[in-house]
Amino acid sequence: MTARNKKNSMRTRNVPPTKTRTFLILPSVELRTPRLAGRLKSTWARKGHTLALADTIVAAVAIDRGCALLTDNRKDFPMPEVRLYPLP
Repeated sequence: MTARNKKNSMRTRNVPPTKTRTFLILPSVELRTPRLAGRLKSTWARKGHTLALADTIVAAVAIDRGCALLTDNRKDFPMPEVRLYPLP
C-alpha cells in the first residue's frame, strides 16, 4: 500500500457506510442580523475594542430577537443593547 492510498483509507475508515445524509438545520436569520453583526464589529473596532466575529453574530441575533444572553464572559459583549445575565 502506498503512502497516498494509506492516507485515503485512513480518511474514510471512521466514516460509517450509510445511504442517508445528515444536514445541519439552522434557524432562519434575517438579512438585518448579519448586517447588524458587521456594524457592531466595525463600531467597536473604531472604539479600540476588537471583538470576535462569532461574538458579534451572537450579539446581533440576541439584539434582533430580543433575547438575553446567559454568560460569564461579559467582556466579549460590551454592547449596551445586549441584555446579559451572569451564570449562576
